[in-house]
Amino acid sequence: MIFARFMAIYGHKFKSVFETEDEIRIAKREWALSLGGFTEAELVAAINYCKESLSWMPTISEFLEIIRLKTDEVGVPNVRESYAEACRYADQPLEHQWSHSIVYWSGRAAGWFELRSETEAETFPRFRYQYELNLRKLRAGDELGRVPNPDGIEDRSEVTRATDMLSYAKENGVDEAVACKLLYYTTLPEGSRTRSRQYQSALQQAAQLNLKLPTTA
Repeated sequence: MIFARFMAIYGHKFKSVFETEDEIRIAKREWALSLGGFTEAELVAAINYCKESLSWMPTISEFLEIIRLKTDEVGVPNVRESYAEACRYADQPLEHQWSHSIVYWSGRAAGWFELRSETEAETFPRFRYQYELNLRKLRAGDELGRVPNPDGIEDRSEVTRATDMLSYAKENGVDEAVACKLLYYTTLPEGSRTRSRQYQSALQQAAQLNLKLPTTA
């Protein structure tokens, strides 16, 4: 997507940067490695800035700086920094002073229990998706909502779900991470298509393990 946009924006200037198809292929790989952690919204905003402000295609380091610049305009940490903070304080989300509301709400939507118990490969894509939705809201001038006061009343629903998952793991003699995956659908809105799909997937996984799910979709 990035190189296609640059080719359309810079035309012959883009082609003059690379002498052979091999150079383009190697460059694409390097750009992909450098930008893999950023959201589509961040990349699009940076590309649009390049279109409006730069007469030549930027280097990777220049493009990374532009991403930071565009993110700073709405006063939020980038997705990698946000994810790291969400994981670090996932065990005490209502006791931590969050650097920005986007971190809290993205972490909450991704699931505090999941952020604590699952791998980065499983949770980062989920967190990044929620972060991108929230970033778009901020850029559109919308509010994300007030982050609960650390001294306020704890949201018992999240605690209850986490307790249920741990109890299920213990009662059925399975790893906590397995229980978390199977019962992930319980964290989604009741009646939603996403919850229904997750439930059907969990049913199949549970059947393979000779387990029964505690609740229906």
